[in-house]
Amino acid sequence: MKAWLPLLLRLCLLALLVAFLSNPLWFEPLLRPLTQNGAPAVYNQGSLLSLALLHLRTVAIATAAAIVVAVALAILVTRPIGAEFLPLSRSLVNIGQTFPPVAVLALAVPAVGFGEKPTLIALFLYGLLPIFENTLTGLTTTPPSIVEAARGAGMTGWQRLTKVELPLCLPVMLAGIRLSVVISLATATIGSTVAAKTLGEVIIAGLQSNNLAFVLQGGLIVAALAVLIYDALSALERMAARRMGQVA
Repeated sequence: MKAWLPLLLRLCLLALLVAFLSNPLWFEPLLRPLTQNGAPAVYNQGSLLSLALLHLRTVAIATAAAIVVAVALAILVTRPIGAEFLPLSRSLVNIGQTFPPVAVLALAVPAVGFGEKPTLIALFLYGLLPIFENTLTGLTTTPPSIVEAARGAGMTGWQRLTKVELPLCLPVMLAGIRLSVVISLATATIGSTVAAKTLGEVIIAGLQSNNLAFVLQGGLIVAALAVLIYDALSALERMAARRMGQVA
C-alpha cells in the first residue's frame, strides 16, 4: 500500500488540476473567503485552461532550444577538437544564471518587442546551465573501458557517441532537463509583465486588484504543474537508469 500511496496522491493532484482548469467555478466556494468587497473568486479575465496550455507551450519551446544548444556544447567540449572551448562554454551558459530573468526581459523587449519572444529568450538562457553541466558530467564520467571496447569493436567516433556515450549519460542528462523545466515553469510567470500569455496573468491581476484568490490559484496551478512534470521526468530518469543497468 505504501508503495502506491505517492502515485495515488499524484493521480489525485492531476484530477484536481484538470477539474479546476476545466470547471474553475466548482471551486468558487473554497476561494470566496479570500476575496474582499464582492470581488470575483475565480479568475474571469480569460480561460485558465488556455493560459495553462500557453504557459506549458512557452516552457516547452524554450526548453527544447536549451536542450539542443546545451547538449551540442557539452558534446563539443568533450571532443579533442573542442576541449579548449570548455571555459568559454561555461561562461556562456552561466549568463542566464548571472542576469536575473527580469533584467533579461528588460534587455530583450527593445530588440524583439513585447509578447512571447522576450520570455522565450529569458527561459532559454536560464535553462542552459543545468542541462549543460549534467550532460558534461555524464559524458566525462563514462567508463573509459566501455569507450575503448566500443572503439575496439570498430565503432566510429559518431557511433560511439550516439550508441554508447549518450545512452549511458541519458539519466544524468534527464536530471538536468528536469531541473531546467521546473525552473522555467516558475520563471515563465514573469513573462506576463511583457505581455506574454502565461499563468503570470492571473497572479498579476490578483496583485493589481488585491485579490488573494487570484494570486493563490495562479500560484497553485504553476506549483501543481511543476510537481507533476517533475515526477514524470523523474520516472523517465529512473527508467533510463534501469535500462542502462545503473540501478536495480
